[in-house]
Amino acid sequence: MALYSRQQHPELDLEYFFCDTHKELPETYDYLDRIEARLGIKIHRLSANRGFDHWLEVHGGLLPSPQMRWCTIMMKIKPLEAFIGDDEAISYIGIRADENRSGYISTKPNIKPVFPFKEQGLVKADIIRLLEESGIGLPDYYRWRSRSGCFFCFFQRKYEWVMLAEEHPDLFQQAVNYEQNHKDGRTYTWTQGETLLELLARKEEIITNHHKAIAREQKNTPNRPLAEALEAILDEENDDLPCLACHL
Repeated sequence: MALYSRQQHPELDLEYFFCDTHKELPETYDYLDRIEARLGIKIHRLSANRGFDHWLEVHGGLLPSPQMRWCTIMMKIKPLEAFIGDDEAISYIGIRADENRSGYISTKPNIKPVFPFKEQGLVKADIIRLLEESGIGLPDYYRWRSRSGCFFCFFQRKYEWVMLAEEHPDLFQQAVNYEQNHKDGRTYTWTQGETLLELLARKEEIITNHHKAIAREQKNTPNRPLAEALEAILDEENDDLPCLACHL
C-alpha cells in the first residue's frame, strides 16, 4: 500500500506507521528497513506503553487467541488511535479485492477507512507483481509463512510452527516458555488441542503432508506463484481469518 500510494498519488503528504509489539520476526524488521530505503520514507514505529509481557500479566497469563485478541487491542489498535489522536485522518487499508475481510475499521469518527486495492479490483497476483517490479519484493518469511505478525501468532498453521522451530529455534523456545511458565500451574497452548512440543514431535508427518499438498497444488495450477500456492495450502489446514490489524 505504501508503494502503490506513492506511485498513484505522489502529491499526497502521507504518514506511514507500524505497530511494533517487539515480538516480531527478524524478517519483518528487515522488510520495514527495505521499504524505507527503497521508497525514501520514514515509518513510524508505534509501540504500546508496555510490552507483551506486561499485558500478559494483566490478563492473568491467558495467552491471546482467536477468541481473546487482547494483543490486537492493547498493542495495535490503541497505539494507532493514540498516534492519530483527534486529527482528521484517512486510513489507507491494503485489503485486496480477492480477500473476504474488511480489516481494522476505527470506531472513531475522525478516522475514515479507504480501500484502494478493492476499489481498483487488485488481487494478490497484482500486488506480487507490483512488489517484484519495484525491487522491494516479498518478505523473506514468505518462504515458509503466509503472513506477518508476532512470531508466536496463534493464527499460525502447524507447518508454520514447525518451520519457526527450523528457522528461529530461539523464538520457538520462547513460545514454548509462554505455554509452560504459569505461577498457578495452569496450562495454556497456542494451538488448540496440543502443546508446541507435542506438535513438534509430529514434525516429519507435518512436513511430509505439506510437501504433498504443495506438489498437488502446483500440478493443478502450474503457473501459480509459490507464495500463492503456499497460502492456498495453509488455508486448507486452517481457514481462520488472520489478525486483521496485524497483517503486513
